[in-house]
Amino acid sequence: MRSDNGTTAPAATAWSPLRNPVFRWLWIASIASNIGTWMHEVGAGWLMTSLSASPIAVALVQVAGAAPMFFLALPAGALADVIDKRRYLLVVQLWMASSALVLALLTVSGLVTVPLLLGMTACMGIGTALMMPAWSALTPELVGKTELPAAIALSSVGINVARAVGPAIAGVLVSLSGPWLTFALNAVSFVAVMAVLFFWKRQVEPAVLPAERLLGAMRAGLVFSLESPPLKRALARTFAFFLGASAGMALLPLLVRGDMQGDAMDFGLLLGSVGVGALVGATTLPAIRLRISSHLLVVLASLIYAAVLAALALLRDMFWLVPIMALSGAAWIAVLSSLQIAVQTSVPSWVRARVLSVYILVFFGSMAAGGMLWGAIASRYDLTFALLCASVTLVLGVVVTLRLTLPVTEAEDIAPSLHWPTPIPPKGEDNDRGPVMVTLEYSVRQTDAEPFKLAMHEVRAMRRRSGALTWGLVQNTENPDSWLEFFIDGSWLEHMRHHGRVTKADRRIEAAARRFQQPGVALVIKHHVMHVARR
Repeated sequence: MRSDNGTTAPAATAWSPLRNPVFRWLWIASIASNIGTWMHEVGAGWLMTSLSASPIAVALVQVAGAAPMFFLALPAGALADVIDKRRYLLVVQLWMASSALVLALLTVSGLVTVPLLLGMTACMGIGTALMMPAWSALTPELVGKTELPAAIALSSVGINVARAVGPAIAGVLVSLSGPWLTFALNAVSFVAVMAVLFFWKRQVEPAVLPAERLLGAMRAGLVFSLESPPLKRALARTFAFFLGASAGMALLPLLVRGDMQGDAMDFGLLLGSVGVGALVGATTLPAIRLRISSHLLVVLASLIYAAVLAALALLRDMFWLVPIMALSGAAWIAVLSSLQIAVQTSVPSWVRARVLSVYILVFFGSMAAGGMLWGAIASRYDLTFALLCASVTLVLGVVVTLRLTLPVTEAEDIAPSLHWPTPIPPKGEDNDRGPVMVTLEYSVRQTDAEPFKLAMHEVRAMRRRSGALTWGLVQNTENPDSWLEFFIDGSWLEHMRHHGRVTKADRRIEAAARRFQQPGVALVIKHHVMHVARR
């Protein structure tokens, strides 16, 4: 059997990342933490149904947890790329543990209200927003390129082990002592992750260039995402799925407590079924991916989840809902892991955390928007209508994005090429001098002008992805065979960073355009530093 990239993918490598001791202990600690997180979510969702019967209020629990991503995802991704991830994650984990503990104290003392619950849920969401890009970017740092897909799959397995166990435990605890205990145990669960991070002796290679500034790093990550067609396809598929799929989790507490007159045990059982289904799905995905492409897998899983939403709209019998929710978990993890693998393996290391922050922004943004939308529809009409609308939306999303295939990128393609010659630096030691304009003079026969311009469209996107502020291509009116490409970097320091960001795939893009250069005529490359005129 062969994988999407055409290479043999033996099943024996599925668990090989666990041989790395740091990855193994972080993986185990994250399972403990995720169990606490799922317990917390069950407790928060159930507590809100006790404080308010409004569908909008119940859906706002999910919105409050996801909304901070709108404001913090991009800064968090930039921070993860420019500062020490270990210390950064330690601070974030401490924040989340403190937030969970405060909510536990407010709940056990009877002081919690709807605004306080939403506010503390937002605090947890802030921690999640700050954590996720850095946490996701750790995986490629801990394992080799060949083990990255397996490591991502293992992370999904860990999440869904927690998803299977956490809700079941929470259902028992909420029934016996109330939601406060789930919040308290979640606070304790962060200790495991903090302990591993504290004792991890992270090896950091000395930086050749100074760290990027936060705003510049954010801009570079956003521009890369906008100028990468494969990444944009993955992001579009992410939005199309999670906008509709969000209805299942957002409205499930209301369905159990309202329409079914169920209790916390029923709610925990259904969430546990989702986790069991996701776990089974995650363990069978490697074999499935050997037989069908990731694109087809996402299409089929999306249609299955649409059928699940329709079933939730029409059925109220636990006998049927338990296997249906298990099926939803398998479909969910098939889509989620496929999208994560596509994003992580299609971007170079220098911008990975920032691109992951954009992916997380789209993911949580669609979840938040969907939660609000389906909650509003359920409040105005009823749950059945809202779930059926979500199901139809999911099917329409599949149809609209059917031609947007997920990227399949060789690890070698995103490796730095380092083929640009080192330019002569400007006089003086000020690396912030600039902007810097780089010009490339081409000599192209008029018969090759159209294919040359078409090839240069790819060059433009490549320059922009690597940091260029502006790009242009002009033709000499006196000599139509003469073309001048120019691009501008913000400073000499930014131009040196540009040199290190060019990948082997970018080198092939350059070569495709330069093959139109007339034989025997050298390509002339010049660097220009702007000087500000003084009076």
